[in-house]
Amino acid sequence: MINIKKILVSSAIAVSAFAFGQGTFASTNYPQSYDSQNSNSSKESAEKLLSAKELVDIKLNSMMNDPVLRNANWGFVVYDPKTKKIISSYNENASLIPASTTKLLTTETAMNLLGENFKWITQLEYSGEIEDGVLKGNLYIVGSGDPSLGTNKAGAGSYSQIISEFISAAKEKGIKKINGDIIIQTGVFKLNKSQSLPENIVWLENGNYYLPVGTTREINPQNEKLIAKKSNPFSENKNYYYISPYIGQMVYADKFDGGYLTTKLPDAPAYLANSLRAAMLKSGLPVVGKVVTKSTDPNPEKREVITTYQSPSLAEIIMYTNQHSDNALAEATLRMVGFQKLGDQTLEAGRIVVNNHLKSVGFETDGLNYFDGSGLSRANVVTPISQVKFLANLMNEKYYKTFHETLPVGGQTGTLKRMFNTTGNGQVFAKTGTLNKVKTLAGYMKTNSGKTLVFSLLINNYAGSVDQVKTKMEQILEPTLNL
Repeated sequence: MINIKKILVSSAIAVSAFAFGQGTFASTNYPQSYDSQNSNSSKESAEKLLSAKELVDIKLNSMMNDPVLRNANWGFVVYDPKTKKIISSYNENASLIPASTTKLLTTETAMNLLGENFKWITQLEYSGEIEDGVLKGNLYIVGSGDPSLGTNKAGAGSYSQIISEFISAAKEKGIKKINGDIIIQTGVFKLNKSQSLPENIVWLENGNYYLPVGTTREINPQNEKLIAKKSNPFSENKNYYYISPYIGQMVYADKFDGGYLTTKLPDAPAYLANSLRAAMLKSGLPVVGKVVTKSTDPNPEKREVITTYQSPSLAEIIMYTNQHSDNALAEATLRMVGFQKLGDQTLEAGRIVVNNHLKSVGFETDGLNYFDGSGLSRANVVTPISQVKFLANLMNEKYYKTFHETLPVGGQTGTLKRMFNTTGNGQVFAKTGTLNKVKTLAGYMKTNSGKTLVFSLLINNYAGSVDQVKTKMEQILEPTLNL
């Protein structure tokens, strides 16, 4: 913790001594402009007498009484990974809501356990025999939980691109007609239909961008019918809430269509299969059967692979996730690490895997509650000191450079593009977090002297607007660039 009294006393003596030496206590017979210049000069000289650390601590002290932060619950740490020492801190052991800085834990765990080159695979297969161009069997779409499928995110193919490739591959295989069904093999997702969304999720956040991913298997994601509505009593805008028949919990939508609510919950395999069937019929490749979903198959047919679609690499997915703070990708990544390690693609399995990983790398779990993969839940809490030590230890991993490149850059990229546009431009590399009355930032900085420092700044229950608290965050961090 900072010893602010000592710093203020020493700085006051320094300023007084400088002012007396310059004759500031004498009567002023010179123009006011000169007085102003002399005052600015005195201030600059006094600042030169203080160390960079003292200036950081003085700035922290002034923020404690700032109207935006005075009644907030917040913590800050700037940490030197080389010396393994805290340079300056405030409330470093407080358990605070981290918002989307939670994604640091999710994405690093995935990169550590799956490898940065991991890819999701979606295969087009067939059963039966091909005779005179007629497939006397079924087509299969076998997925692996690709969260980017059809989204164009991170360079992923669009549905139309993937479908075009599948149709071309089927024709090259000699298939001109399909007498069977198109079967979606969803064994990976067998538990998802009853999957509950995280408790304490932030239903009141503005915009269904924040909508967590549940499951709508067998439902067209562009037009899911929902059964209950409730307007938001806390919002000036006309927003709506619904109870999904598939997950049984209240979630958010912002569009109301005469008796039904419409949202966009991704069901990539079903959408891909239905679109593939329609495109095949349109291209003159008739499909006699329908689209069928199989979560389990006690008597599997013998199948041959027609073609394979691969997702972008995990590093590219994580780049998109952290740059855009994409909640859907983060939640899907959490479930994938659960599936890869425990064979169970549920929220609970993902939590277990992440928590076990954090313990294995020495994460200080006192004050930690890791509740979801994206940081949407207010049940997530973490301490600033545990965040910085985690990020400092990550610097020793072989994938650190790749992970570092996934972080937004102050004044330049991602969710930090509109912060640090002057001081700190190109020097702050960090994950942002935003919920109602929660603003957070954690990552790395390159100081003016060339050192790499690690920091965490978590602010809960601030006063004023988001822009005001962002300005305060910049003011807290700017002096640290001179360390």
